[in-house]
Amino acid sequence: MSIGATLAEARWQAGLTVGQLSGRTRIREAIIHAIERDDFSLCGGDFYTRGHLRALANEVGADADALVREYDDHHAGVQPVRAASVFKVDMPIKLRDRRTPNWTLAMAVALAVVVVFGVVRVMGGPETAEVDSAAGVKPAAVASSATAKTPAVKTPAVAQPAARPAQGVAPAVNDSLVVLRVTATHSAYVDVRDAKGVQIFEGTIPTGKTSTWMTKDKMRVEFGNAGLVRLEVNGTYLGAPGKLGQIVRETYGPGVPRPR
Repeated sequence: MSIGATLAEARWQAGLTVGQLSGRTRIREAIIHAIERDDFSLCGGDFYTRGHLRALANEVGADADALVREYDDHHAGVQPVRAASVFKVDMPIKLRDRRTPNWTLAMAVALAVVVVFGVVRVMGGPETAEVDSAAGVKPAAVASSATAKTPAVKTPAVAQPAARPAQGVAPAVNDSLVVLRVTATHSAYVDVRDAKGVQIFEGTIPTGKTSTWMTKDKMRVEFGNAGLVRLEVNGTYLGAPGKLGQIVRETYGPGVPRPR
C-alpha cells in the first residue's frame, strides 16, 4: 500500500475520524485528507512532511520510520547540490581585484595637496612672496597650482572603501527565536511571557484579529479560552491549543513545535 493508504487504514483501525486525528496531532484536516491521498503539496516541504508523517503514524500506531523512508525514496525533492560541484568550473572566473594601491595613491596625493595648501595658507602674505621670489617661483603660480588641485581634497574617495565591507556582511541568522502567531475566532484572553517570565502581552484579542510575538529561547503562553484561538508557532500551524472554556498554559521553543 502507499503511504496515504497505510495511514488511512491505520486510522480506521484505530477508530479515529480525520477531525479527531487533527485535534490530537494539531495538523489541519485538509492536510491529513491530502496526505491520505498521497498528496504532500500542502505540507510545506520535505522537512514538514516528515514531521507530519511521524506525528500521524505515532497517533494511529503505524511504523513512522518505514513511512518516512518510503517518502524519501519516492516523493522527496531533489537532493541538495554540493557546494563543490557548484563552484567547480572548467574556466576559472577571474574576479576584479580591489585596487588598494589606487586608494593609497589617491590618499597620498590628497594628503600632499592638503599639506601644500596648508603651508601656503600659513606662510601667505609678504613673507611668502619673498620666499617664492628667492626660489624663483611666482606666488601666482603657487596659488594657481593649489587652486587646481583643491577638488581632489573635496572628493570623498577616502571614506568609501571603509563603508564597503560593512555593506557586504550578511546579517547573522538567530536560530534561537520563537515566533507565535495567534488568531482569535472570538474575543479571547492571552497572556504572553518570555523565558524569564517577563510579561510581553496581557489582554484580550478581538474577534478575527491576529497578533504576533517574538521572543528568544522560550515563550510561555496562557490562553483563557483555548478553543477560541488558532495558533501558528515558528511557521507551523497547530490549530486550537485546547477546548472551548479550557484554560491552557503552554511553553514553546525554537524550531518545529513537537506535536502532541
